[in-house]
Amino acid sequence: MKVDREKLKLAMARACMNTADLIAATKMPEPTVKNVITGRSVRPATLGHVARALNVDPSEIIEQEGLLCNRQ
Repeated sequence: MKVDREKLKLAMARACMNTADLIAATKMPEPTVKNVITGRSVRPATLGHVARALNVDPSEIIEQEGLLCNRQ
């Protein structure tokens, strides 16, 4: 799973958090959180921890490309 970087930045801004704040709030290792921020693929649980720390639903920050079905 990948996080939409722009949506993540917006959620961080709403929560008045920078990278260090997010690392502290998630209680996860710095490299793991930085993987999320840089758009690398992460486990669903990692995405859940980040979303919880930002007080948003995971669907608000997940990358949507490739998840939608093509309708004809």
